[in-house]
Amino acid sequence: MVGVSNIRIRRVADLDTKLLVPLAEESAREGFRHLDRLINEYAAGINQFEQDGEALFIAYLDQDIVGVCGLNRDPNSNRADTARVRRLYVLPSVRRFGIGRRLMDVVIAEAGKSYHMLVLKTDNPQADLFYRSIGFSIHTDSAAHTHFLRLKNNE
Repeated sequence: MVGVSNIRIRRVADLDTKLLVPLAEESAREGFRHLDRLINEYAAGINQFEQDGEALFIAYLDQDIVGVCGLNRDPNSNRADTARVRRLYVLPSVRRFGIGRRLMDVVIAEAGKSYHMLVLKTDNPQADLFYRSIGFSIHTDSAAHTHFLRLKNNE
């Protein structure tokens, strides 16, 4: 049974990308390729979430990895105060138990230490509903972003 006490979110400093392969395989079955990109970019050293203000978080249910979410400086912004949510994914079998929300809570808290704005891009209607439910607004005037959140602790 999935319970809040069984869920842990950990910040990862040195990711063994093999640990994310089951998540990537499940996401691919759903038609998503963003975890393949996370694994490939991390392994190649392209994006290891290691710059100042960046982080990668893994969600565990007991000992099993059930979710992931990253935080990067926004590569599409010329402003240093804008971060981007990257590669959020939660296994379908444990969705609707608050894992995505807990991942986003730690990403938002981490972003608030260094940034004023948090952005993301999605074309998934369910993801759109999720992000709006946690306070993101729709970003209509950008080709690079679909949603944004002004970070309160930096206002």
